[in-house]
Amino acid sequence: MRAFVITTFALAVALAPAATFAQPPQQPPAGQPPAGQQPPAAAAPAAEAPKIPFETPAGILLVQIKPDQTAVFEEMIGKLKAGIAKSTDETLKQQGAGLKVYKSSEPFGPNTLYVVQLEPTVPKAEYDLFKMLQKTLTPDEQRAPETAAMYTKYAGAFAAGLSKLSLTPIGGGQ
Repeated sequence: MRAFVITTFALAVALAPAATFAQPPQQPPAGQPPAGQQPPAAAAPAAEAPKIPFETPAGILLVQIKPDQTAVFEEMIGKLKAGIAKSTDETLKQQGAGLKVYKSSEPFGPNTLYVVQLEPTVPKAEYDLFKMLQKTLTPDEQRAPETAAMYTKYAGAFAAGLSKLSLTPIGGGQ
């Protein structure tokens, strides 16, 4: 049952950006997002909590990618890092400074395992890779049809959802 819940949650998290951006652009009333879309992060209520936050100085995300989709995931990470480099969002820049991605040489069951190391973390910041990528896009890029196709392609590379590990150093560690 737990595996079903985790898989279902992971699939929902992975597909949420694709579903959000698959909607055709519409002219909403002033100050409101298009039907079926969440407001942009800047307009979101301050009380909305991140779905993948860290409260510890370090963290790891374990990402299972379909073996034939590793190039797609690596493209996504490249786009994320390039976007963070040009971003003016200070929180996103701090997150990017502590982000390292490793590919495991050993298979993880039938999948390829990537380890996303986050150190230092930015407390209470959002570490959902799709949402971080979204923050690097301009409003025009977010509405573009090719962006929806990009998110669909990236979401299709995931074999399972993210596993999050919040880490605290012990024994005189950093």
